[in-house]
Amino acid sequence: MLSLRTAIEHWPLANAFTISRGAKTEACVVTVEIDDGKHQGRGECVPYARYKETPESVAAAIEAVKHDADFDREKLRHILPAGAARNALDCALWDLEAKRSGRPVHELAGLPAPKPLPTAFTISLDTPETMAAAAAKASTWPLLKIKLGREGDAARLRAVRQAAPKAKLIVDANEGWTPDNLAANFAACAEAKVALIEQPLPEAQDAVLTSLAHPVPVCADESAHDSASLTALAGKYEAVNIKLDKAGGLTEALAMTEKAMQMGLSIMAGCMISTSLAIAPALLFAQKAQVVDLDGPLWLSKDRTPGLRYDNHCVYPAEKGLWG
Repeated sequence: MLSLRTAIEHWPLANAFTISRGAKTEACVVTVEIDDGKHQGRGECVPYARYKETPESVAAAIEAVKHDADFDREKLRHILPAGAARNALDCALWDLEAKRSGRPVHELAGLPAPKPLPTAFTISLDTPETMAAAAAKASTWPLLKIKLGREGDAARLRAVRQAAPKAKLIVDANEGWTPDNLAANFAACAEAKVALIEQPLPEAQDAVLTSLAHPVPVCADESAHDSASLTALAGKYEAVNIKLDKAGGLTEALAMTEKAMQMGLSIMAGCMISTSLAIAPALLFAQKAQVVDLDGPLWLSKDRTPGLRYDNHCVYPAEKGLWG
């Protein structure tokens, strides 16, 4: 019989992190440990207010599964909807199976051993001057992700591009643009030689993307949740951002990756701000991604130990003591 332990944890950030919807100064995560009496599997998730999740609601959803003693990853997909709670449980079950079998998760999933991957580094939304200073400080990173989504984004882009002339730029508006300013913001991105634009419009308004030329490829984030949501992206987006907390765990993220590739969508592997425990499973589906954005732990003032290794702009696969 499996037993569960759930905890809500608060991890302070080194600096405030701001997007179009607001700012945060800590990462609030929910962790779960599944114990079979001999082995323990761990998972971590980040409740997402955008989807009406709170740490308390996610922890309660996880605790509710305690009454089902024989659930596994497949059954879990029918017990809980895609989201943070299912993510933590799914990843903990993968970790538990790895410990029981003595085999790493990538082998259990039929995947090759993961390799280190270059990751984007995020520039938080702020004034053009502050963002330029942050970009200059991070200008050695080959890939910078620029948070936008408010008035004056063209000026922010120009400032960042001037501060980091050699970096590849991707932009994330977090649903902050409108149909009225979309064409102008697209033009500003093209001028700054942006490589990818992430979720420019609110999910409910993204049909506009079918009737406007894309000078830069557009990537779905908030408009894509699990495999079932991918069909609606056709004609609107060229890429999709897959995140464990949206998909509901590694099991669904792997399925999403395969379906997106079959549809001809490019893959972006994304994350929330969290500790390395939440990022470690993402390294597996990220192996097939064209864009990797797994810098969440770098925003923390201190990560958990052991954590993932970040070196030379790359994130390295988890060691056994962390996960999988």
